[in-house]
Amino acid sequence: MLDDLRDLGRNFWLYTAGRWISQAGWVVQDVAVPLYVLDKTGSGAMMSAFVMAELIPRLVLNPIAGVIGDRYNRKKLMYGLDIARGVLLFGVLAFNLLGIPELLTVQVLMSILGTFFSAGISGMFPDLVDKERLAQANSLLQMGGQILRIIGPVLGGLVYALGGIRLAILINAVSFFGSGLFETLIEYEWETRKLSSVHEVWDDMVEGFRFIRDSRPLLILVSLAVILNTLLNPVFAVVLPYLARITLGLSSVKFGSIETAATLGALTGNLLIAGKLKENSEEVFFKAAFVQLGILFLLVLAAYPAFRDVAYPLLIVTFVLFGVFNTLVNVPLFTKLQKAVPGEVRSRFFTAFETTVMATTPLGMAIIGPILNVLPVYELVGVLLAVSFAIALAFYLRFGETIMRVGEEVPGVIG
Repeated sequence: MLDDLRDLGRNFWLYTAGRWISQAGWVVQDVAVPLYVLDKTGSGAMMSAFVMAELIPRLVLNPIAGVIGDRYNRKKLMYGLDIARGVLLFGVLAFNLLGIPELLTVQVLMSILGTFFSAGISGMFPDLVDKERLAQANSLLQMGGQILRIIGPVLGGLVYALGGIRLAILINAVSFFGSGLFETLIEYEWETRKLSSVHEVWDDMVEGFRFIRDSRPLLILVSLAVILNTLLNPVFAVVLPYLARITLGLSSVKFGSIETAATLGALTGNLLIAGKLKENSEEVFFKAAFVQLGILFLLVLAAYPAFRDVAYPLLIVTFVLFGVFNTLVNVPLFTKLQKAVPGEVRSRFFTAFETTVMATTPLGMAIIGPILNVLPVYELVGVLLAVSFAIALAFYLRFGETIMRVGEEVPGVIG
């Protein structure tokens, strides 16, 4: 097993170490900032403003970031933007920019820098490992983030209790510098193509979406992913909190334990891929998708009044299993896309994909929220899952072979 991990290569481990270090710092700050904002203002509206300050720049700039990620040196973008974020946070501490308006501005700037950083690494990462090890590499990379997600709330709360917002920001600033140090050691070459006009930016942005449209296998796979995300994301973002807190009256600790159960399940799924399935995980994509949807039907039972007494343990079991099989869907999905999309257009493709998901997700939430006031939770969840299952089955019967071949052949590059 140790030799197997070593075979992933020096570049992969330098990249992974850098990502884990920066994620650790970000988790600490991500917990501390909401606590600080609430301590200072006691305002839920201000909390929403901080969330929007992170989401809106990402949604607006994602397509442009994809152009930069394909045109310019991805390695320099990677370590340069990590170091820039570290400098920004050290500046916050040095000039004591800890007022709410100042931190809101910093949140916007961090979101902008993070958007361009993400575009660069989405194009770079698949080139750092052999294609036949890509699923294993994706799983190992995710595992570190999931472990941090489990310990993060405790760690962030402890840091905030000991040193307040200043200590949290200091740790995050140092983590960005540490991440950048590892990233400078990665061996990676990329042929840059400088932009000469604004018109070229627009053309390149459109090309990312056009690449999806003009590749039938990719269009089918992306369409399935976007449709299911639009239908199912509201179940976790809107319906689950409503079910836990309003319908079942669970405490915040119990609600948090449900989310932790999903993370532990995802960690188990990644261990399964990294240690056993590896590239064979792509072969179980549809099986895992149908099992995942079947598991979610347990939510209908948990929401049904007759099962009220066993609803909490049922939710724990549901989300542990869901975490496992959701990983067995998502890792093969992204591995297929990483293999299928050529490096020349990869950043634009993934930012176009992410932008589409980000744009359609609020649509699902906007529709589902008001329906909760009309339909019982178990009926709403049952309808959403039945529709999702029917769509997944239709895609499998009509396009199953096409989807399973995604990643086996690289589509031609546009332009």
